[in-house]
Amino acid sequence: MIKSFLDDLEARINEQEEQDLYGRWKDFYDGKTNGDVFVAERKNKYPARIVWPAICINAAIKSAGFEKMIVRELKTASDALEKGTGNFPCIRSNYGTGILPSVFGADIFYLDDDADTLPTSMPVDGKDKIKAIIDNGIPRKTASLMQKAFECAEYYLDAIKSYPKIRKHVHYYHPDFQGPMDVVELLWGSALFLDICDSPGLVKQLLSVVTDTYIHFMKQWIKTMPPFEKEYSFHWGMLVKGQIALRNDSAMNFSPEMYDEFIRPYDQKIFDAFGGGIIHFCGRGSHYIPRMSQMKNLYAINLSQPHLNDMEAIYANTMEKNIRIIGFDYDTAQQARKQGRKFNGKIHCWKPA
Repeated sequence: MIKSFLDDLEARINEQEEQDLYGRWKDFYDGKTNGDVFVAERKNKYPARIVWPAICINAAIKSAGFEKMIVRELKTASDALEKGTGNFPCIRSNYGTGILPSVFGADIFYLDDDADTLPTSMPVDGKDKIKAIIDNGIPRKTASLMQKAFECAEYYLDAIKSYPKIRKHVHYYHPDFQGPMDVVELLWGSALFLDICDSPGLVKQLLSVVTDTYIHFMKQWIKTMPPFEKEYSFHWGMLVKGQIALRNDSAMNFSPEMYDEFIRPYDQKIFDAFGGGIIHFCGRGSHYIPRMSQMKNLYAINLSQPHLNDMEAIYANTMEKNIRIIGFDYDTAQQARKQGRKFNGKIHCWKPA
């Protein structure tokens, strides 16, 4: 099954086009972008020569093998070539936000197939289980989504041995390990938001174990799937400066002072271990963005809901501090430009459909 799709993709990759796209992205990070806003796109479209199937994410995850997962992921790479978008052909072991929680014993919750949405994990049952996780330290990946994530990558590496253009230009980026506080919330559940005040020491102990576990598995990941180059990696079809893409969705629920105490130190430890990277957050982040912008080797942020933020606070604490914004909404950027905001080539937007 997989060979026909690999053959199709290999035949359609234009190496010069991919190198040009990579060069424009590097210019963006190096401050050499021509124009106020960076919008990457290919010069040409490369239509598929076969029909690529739509595969439900539940079917891909629950499959005994890895073909369905790989074909589903490769379809996103195929679509980027077909439409001529500025997305790099990028794929991952796409097992959802529960990958890291699953190694601590969290159960996985699947939505109905009709939703075609990634699963999440269920909280563990109470503080006794939290204390047991802390006492046990860094777990092994056996019988977890983490194991599947690694085995899927190993299957892919074996499958593409005879496809030189795919090996070079289709980028297998690191799985969704979230960020330390996001994983703690997934393990703890909503009680965290009271317990963080009542039992701050216990929360910090769990944050430490989760952070060390993240670093442990990320080191293993880099051995399995060495980065494209030391300074850069890929995520969500974009070039990332650094090797890490942290998720900070839980941070919107905490004060700036709590962000300083419970989030930034653990994120920074991961950045320090791997040379930095980017941070994504959903929801409102403008209340803690001044604290986030103080992080060492934070090269860019990605936010998904600008309408929920004080964007002037975001801009002042990113671009004006030489931190890029990537994957931004084009219409929001254009509206800001009409109101006099200058981006000076430090913001990347997806070209509107």
